[in-house]
Amino acid sequence: MDWDKLRIFHAVADAGSLTHAGDVLHLSQSAVSRQIRALEDSLATTLFHRHARGLILTEQGELLFEATSSMVRKLDTTAARIRDSEENVFGELKVTTTTGFGTLWLVPRLAKLYERYPDLKIDLMLEERVLDLPMREADVAIRMKEPNQQDLIRRRLLNIRMRLYATREYLAKAGVPQTMEDLVPHRLICQNPQTPQVSSGAVLSQMLLGLNMTSTLMVNNYFGVLQGVLNHVGIGVLPDYLSADFPNLVRVLPAIESGEVPVFLAFPEELRTSRRVTAFRDFVLEEIQAIRKQQSEEEAVHPSDK
Repeated sequence: MDWDKLRIFHAVADAGSLTHAGDVLHLSQSAVSRQIRALEDSLATTLFHRHARGLILTEQGELLFEATSSMVRKLDTTAARIRDSEENVFGELKVTTTTGFGTLWLVPRLAKLYERYPDLKIDLMLEERVLDLPMREADVAIRMKEPNQQDLIRRRLLNIRMRLYATREYLAKAGVPQTMEDLVPHRLICQNPQTPQVSSGAVLSQMLLGLNMTSTLMVNNYFGVLQGVLNHVGIGVLPDYLSADFPNLVRVLPAIESGEVPVFLAFPEELRTSRRVTAFRDFVLEEIQAIRKQQSEEEAVHPSDK
C-alpha cells in the first residue's frame, strides 16, 4: 500500500468529509478524491459509502481505518519518545574503548554517571578493534588515536604517556633504581610488544625488554599489569592517568617514558543532538578535567617528574 494514500485515507475517515480532510492536509477536494479512488482501485474494494451528509466507512473501510489508527498512535508515541530523548537522558548508549582505558579508568567512574542519569543503559564494548561508528557498531568511541572515519564529531580529551611504576613495598624490598642499568635485576611487568596496544607503549616495552632484565611478567592488557604492580610483583609499564586513582603507585626513573598518546572521543554527526551522547561526553570531559587538575598539583609538588 502507498503510505501517502493511507495518510490521506486516514484523514478522510477521521474527518468524514473530503473537504474537511483537504483543509487538514492542505490539498484540494479533487486531489483528495483522486487519491481515495486510487487506493480503492489498488485494493479492489469500496472504502466509503457516499451520501448527502458526508462519507461513511464500509466494513472494509472500518478494517483499514482501525489499522491506520494503530499506525498513527504508534507514530505519535515514537515522535513523543524522540522529543523526550532530546530533553531527557534515558535508553541505550553503545560505547567502545580499549580494554585498558575501559577497565582502569571508565568503569570505576560510571557509578557517578548512573547516579546522575539512572535510566541510562550503557552497552560497553572493550576491545582493541576500531568499531565502525558511521555504521552504528557503536554510538561513542574513546580511542588512543584520532579516528579517520568520515562524518564523525571528534574531541581530543587528553594526552597520556606510558611510564614506569612500582609500589613503595616493592621498592623498599628490591631497591630503587637510579639508572637504566639498575633495572636489570628487577622484574619488569609489561605487555608483549606484539600485543595489540598503542604503538608508544609497545616501543617503550621493547626498549626495556632489550635490557635483558633478570625476570619479566608479560600480560596482554594493562589491567593485568596493574594488578601485578599493586601486588608488589615488580616494576610495571602503565599509563600515567592511573596515578590519579592509585596514589600508592610510585613513579620509577621519571626520565623514562613513552611518547605522547592522544586520546579522542568521537561519535557520528547524526548523533550531535542526542541527549545520551551529550550527557556521556560532558561527563567524560568533567572527569578528564579532574585528572588534569590533580596531575598539575602533583607536578607542582614534584617538579622533577616533569
